[in-house]
Amino acid sequence: MFDSYDRKILNTLQADGRITNQQLAEKIGLSSAATWRRVKALEEAGVIRQYTALLDASKVARGLRAILTVSLLRHDADSKKLFEDTVSSYPEVLQFFAITGDADFMIHVVVADIQSYDQFINEKIFTLEGVGQVQSHFALRELKNETTLPIG
Repeated sequence: MFDSYDRKILNTLQADGRITNQQLAEKIGLSSAATWRRVKALEEAGVIRQYTALLDASKVARGLRAILTVSLLRHDADSKKLFEDTVSSYPEVLQFFAITGDADFMIHVVVADIQSYDQFINEKIFTLEGVGQVQSHFALRELKNETTLPIG
């Protein structure tokens, strides 16, 4: 799927999205023009979705992380779509997955504190039509938080 230059570009940009094209070219061993063309192709193909800054949640007053598992009462397409669209719109939601097993969805939430979590779950989750069972799991310590995808 990717040749060695594409893999080098992707690995380098995951580690440092602010690297200049010239620095990237020198690092991977291609000309600036060839590197630029490859990066543009990866962007246009949707492989590179965006460039962003990673923040430390505890330093921006968002120190409480919770993982919710949610089961819906109804599993028709309209009910699931409404739930998925609504939950996806919440800024507190970092990750949101449809899953297998006892629950239907897993939601990774970050909020300031337990009071904020209580408000989130009562005002934004329990009020949604079709929500059945909800379980909350709170992170005690962060052991790994990696954003780099293994490219090879």
